[in-house]
Amino acid sequence: MANPKRKWSKARTGRARSNWKLSVPRLIECPRCHTLKMPHKACKTCGYYNGREVIKTGQQEN
Repeated sequence: MANPKRKWSKARTGRARSNWKLSVPRLIECPRCHTLKMPHKACKTCGYYNGREVIKTGQQEN
């Protein structure tokens, strides 16, 4: 079985481990107030999730 010729340095190891999260989290549009929000989370603006209010917000909507 092949073995590595040299030991990796601590800086090189840290650099290799730091690149695992490269993509930006996806955002979707809230169907009620049309602001961008994380999927499967309640909207911070209007407080609605899945068609019902789950968080009380100070904002009044029509």
